[in-house]
Amino acid sequence: MIQVGILGATGYTALELIKILLRHPKVEIIAATSRQEAGRAISSVHPSLSGRLDLSIEENDPQVIASKADCIFCCLPHGASAEQAVEYLNRGKKVVDFSADYRLHDLATYESWYQVAHPDAERVGRVAYGLPELFEDQIVDAQLVANPGCFPTSAILALAPLLKTGRISGDSLIVDSKTGVSGGGRKPKLPFHYPECNENVNAYNVGQHRHMPEIDEILSRFSGAEVKSIFTPHLIPMDRGILSTIYAEPVGTLEEDEAMSILKEFYQNAPFVHVVDHLPATKHVSGTNHCHITARMVRGRLVLVSCIDNLIKGASGAAVQNMNCMYGWDQTMALLD
Repeated sequence: MIQVGILGATGYTALELIKILLRHPKVEIIAATSRQEAGRAISSVHPSLSGRLDLSIEENDPQVIASKADCIFCCLPHGASAEQAVEYLNRGKKVVDFSADYRLHDLATYESWYQVAHPDAERVGRVAYGLPELFEDQIVDAQLVANPGCFPTSAILALAPLLKTGRISGDSLIVDSKTGVSGGGRKPKLPFHYPECNENVNAYNVGQHRHMPEIDEILSRFSGAEVKSIFTPHLIPMDRGILSTIYAEPVGTLEEDEAMSILKEFYQNAPFVHVVDHLPATKHVSGTNHCHITARMVRGRLVLVSCIDNLIKGASGAAVQNMNCMYGWDQTMALLD
């Protein structure tokens, strides 16, 4: 049994993380922190936890939390997250970081896109990217894992096998993604206000979304070839889920059956990635750690459709999957339906 602490425990991803960890047979949640909500019962912030977790939220004091926790889940914003992760890493704790602080290996790219000086620059480029389907060999020995972004998870899982085999070009990728409003977090913001987002669909951060360099870098790193994508996110009036429709240029002749075979072979031993014949939909994966992918050839181009739950496979489920790898447990522990 390991003891777990959760930094920044008041958001949607933290709630989903707690729900998963409560059914984990080898984990006990012993600390949950929040600067604004310290002193309150966790169930008063997340009423769905009433009768399930008797825990008071506390201030994030690394010395105190580290004295009782073995593993830290850091659910803090970029910049602040790495600053706190250092405190726990230096005390010998394992850390799964939900922020973007350690995802990119190029420091200049991170500081350009996130507009902050990295508080732990020495570790940048030496941190395992938390997608076990691609990087399990790096995660199993890691003290720190960078949990992937939600949009990149949906795109990378669909594209990686085909780029790795050289069957599609990396310089003409188009990633068109739709997400539910929970992707904007729990803190109230005008675009996610009910009268603004209900009965409405809109693109946002076109050409400027911070997940675009993450998609490019991780796919380039994995495939060994430079990848340049155009990524456009859209806000959809639903609670949760991501559907990505991805357009790629084949290298040579590529048949639909071949594309599907490449995907199926690559993920044959991946418990959470399912290559399906039907067109995936967000409700097919809602509330689960699963990703559904399919492929179609349309007028000489490959169209990939990928679906995940943004709060589970796109965040908290992936974090638990990473923790399982870090401790040598079965990846599926506490994550099967």
